[in-house]
Amino acid sequence: MFVILSAITASLLVALVSLVCIGFLYVSDAQLRVWVPRLMAVAVGVLLGDAFLHLIPDALENSGHEAGIVGLWALAGVIGFYFIETILQSRARADFRHPDEGGRRPASFAKMNLVGDGVHNFVDGILIASSFLVDPAIGIATTIAIILHEIPQEISDISVLIQGGFSRKRAVFLNFLCALMCSMGAVTTLLLSQVMELGLGAMLALTAGGFIYIAASDLVPLLRSNELKVALPIQFAATLVGVLSMQSILWLENIIQF
Repeated sequence: MFVILSAITASLLVALVSLVCIGFLYVSDAQLRVWVPRLMAVAVGVLLGDAFLHLIPDALENSGHEAGIVGLWALAGVIGFYFIETILQSRARADFRHPDEGGRRPASFAKMNLVGDGVHNFVDGILIASSFLVDPAIGIATTIAIILHEIPQEISDISVLIQGGFSRKRAVFLNFLCALMCSMGAVTTLLLSQVMELGLGAMLALTAGGFIYIAASDLVPLLRSNELKVALPIQFAATLVGVLSMQSILWLENIIQF
């Protein structure tokens, strides 16, 4: 019972990290216009860094180092997210009801980011619950590592949602709902630990493929458009900050494990 309660509590703590984005509600529109495009570039670095530095290596570790299988699942994530976005775009063109605040319909890439983030948080819940089932000490270390990882992730996610057309309040709310998927992943793992453990590597790789698609197909072209108007050196520096934040967290995770 202690392990179950600890795992659920840890997953809720990770979900609460998303509330750091409430600060966006108190930022002026002028400041948002300046910072959101720059945070979008950071988001590119975070998504790609998360995929290549965290998710794919973890998928390899949880799949018996079968690189071919992990590669296939990552490719399935890229292709799957492509088809999902195509469907969302088709529906958006056919239905102009229910626009978000200001009469603007949220862009498909913002909705896709919600899907990818939800899956990612679900996998985080699996990792937390699985580690607590092995050893509570490992569970605590895993929770700390995931919390450190989530802070830059959540800030970049909320920036993508706002740039994609969601109002600030709705973006914060939807981002928190996605964060609660962490608790769902933990509860599901506690109920069906053996089944979920078998599919963990595939889910990690699938999520990585989705993040790669969102960054490369949606966010990078948006950064290169005239809509955001961010200078190339600033884009490069901000993207590098995103990647380095993921690498720094990887170093911290290694320190925590020791």
